[in-house]
Amino acid sequence: MNVFLPLRKLQTLLICSIFMNISLLALAADPSLLIKDLGEGHCLVRVNTTQKYLLLPVEDASPDVRISMIADNKEVKNFDVRLAINKVDYFVPVDLSDYSGKLVSFKFKMNSNDPVRVNLSPDNTACCREMKLSDTFDTTNREKFRPVYHFSPLYGWMNDPNGMVYKDGEYHLFYQHNPYGSKWGNMNWGHAISKDLINWEHRPDAITPDAFGTIFSGSAVVDHNNTAGFGAGAIIAIYTQNGDRQVQSIAYSTDNGRTFTKYADNPVLVSEARDFRDPKVFWYERTKRWIMVLAVGQEMQIFSSPNLKNWIFESSFGKGQGAHGNVWECPDLFELPVEGTNEKKWVLLCSLGDGPFGDSATQYFVGTFNGKEFVNESPSKTKWMDWGKDHYATVTWSDAPDNRRIAIAWMSNWQYANDVPTSQYRSPNSVPRDLSLFTVDGETYLQSAPSPELLKLRDVSKKRSFKVNGTRIIKDMIAGNEGAYEIELTIENQHADVIGFRLYNDKGEEVNMQYDMKEKKFSMDRRKSGDVGFNENFPMLTWTAIESGKDELKLRLFVDKSSVEAFGDGGRFVMTNQVFPSEPYTHIDFYSKGGAYKVDSFVIYKLKK
Repeated sequence: MNVFLPLRKLQTLLICSIFMNISLLALAADPSLLIKDLGEGHCLVRVNTTQKYLLLPVEDASPDVRISMIADNKEVKNFDVRLAINKVDYFVPVDLSDYSGKLVSFKFKMNSNDPVRVNLSPDNTACCREMKLSDTFDTTNREKFRPVYHFSPLYGWMNDPNGMVYKDGEYHLFYQHNPYGSKWGNMNWGHAISKDLINWEHRPDAITPDAFGTIFSGSAVVDHNNTAGFGAGAIIAIYTQNGDRQVQSIAYSTDNGRTFTKYADNPVLVSEARDFRDPKVFWYERTKRWIMVLAVGQEMQIFSSPNLKNWIFESSFGKGQGAHGNVWECPDLFELPVEGTNEKKWVLLCSLGDGPFGDSATQYFVGTFNGKEFVNESPSKTKWMDWGKDHYATVTWSDAPDNRRIAIAWMSNWQYANDVPTSQYRSPNSVPRDLSLFTVDGETYLQSAPSPELLKLRDVSKKRSFKVNGTRIIKDMIAGNEGAYEIELTIENQHADVIGFRLYNDKGEEVNMQYDMKEKKFSMDRRKSGDVGFNENFPMLTWTAIESGKDELKLRLFVDKSSVEAFGDGGRFVMTNQVFPSEPYTHIDFYSKGGAYKVDSFVIYKLKK
């Protein structure tokens, strides 16, 4: 029977059309919301829009359903949701507050190309039973792996950091965000603000999809001189829109990044290239022009503009340079001083899916830039910024104070990012890192040191020194250890062939790290680190070469619930790896092979915000 249940204060109709071979009939648990079958796969949903959110149940194993939101006979939003079929993994909110008192419609459509055909019958469809209205959306942390001091989104998927800019004492972090699920999709620019790079205020999504496509990666600048005409000091975002083709668009903010207005004449740059994305923009003082570096296929293209609107091609870089196993992404170009000299050199960052241990890594090039062309000083060498599996899409803040060059990266890997054992959110960022250059044997390399703001996290500490000739076990490294701590090590080698140490817990899960002094390598082994079975590419030993002839070794380890970041010799080498232990690593043992070594200083700090 087609019967409407009575509703209190009915103000809005939500009309849902399910385009598939079966019909849908369901009554949501919330008495203010009715789903009524209209036949032939259509349904009608009535809600009381004095409530702020429609909460949609999600099951990550389900196929995507395209949802179109319509107000005043116009589509105001569309997005994909993995609507729950058998069980509810979590809920995602659809914000109704801007449409209070209006007739709003939702149209649902299965992807016709999806090989999975789902029976959304009224008897077994969890999304219909559990869909509800609410004035609130609970973002209380429900994840044991959520980091303490690394940035992670309140909910939903996150990948590349975007649009990082500093203005008036605030660091703005934008990022690739899916607010409708914990797998990749529905790309928006998420947004957070910090005064210290540690404590973040979560903001609503700043830039959302429109007719030109979803919002892919990009950058942001402060237009101090009003070159674009949006106002002196406006923050201007430059980003890729991904639709039928990838194009570059801009948006501006005159309220310090709280809200953005899209430029009426978007897009500002187009191309026939299919992979044409991730603009990094900066002001080049010598030519008084804006410079844009774009990832185009397996090269970087450089453009210039006087006003951020009209761009001309200057040059391309990449043929025969570095690694080329996949498309290039996420460029960044900046100048840095060379340690111990009065010289400065330019650094070009480039992320790609062909790192030293498989997918997802950041390579870099060192050279010169004249406002038009970048020239790599070592075209025969490939240099990696981080030697772990989980450091991708590295970019830096524009306009950082004191001429600092501060970088952050997405701490995951495309091989398994959709599979890691979290659901409320997926993926954190790395800790912030201050960049500089150093030279060894005439070759210039990038150094990534933990940003000094991280020192503020230090709480309880304990210092020890001892000699290792065989094995030395330290149980319960620090009181109240909940998995967020920093270790500082200074080691003097006394003829050991292997200098090793192992973080572990009472479940037998471990992360094993060692210096192989004969092979001149540092390695990190996470193959027994905890949950490693969710993807075959996750269990891995990663390693990097270390400088020869050193008897004193310095290492800082940042451990945070589900990650370990190792910084050797002030950041001359860095290794970032995720881990998913069933309980925190509370113990450490040191071991030697072929000789002894002295731990001059072993300091562990409990870290908290």
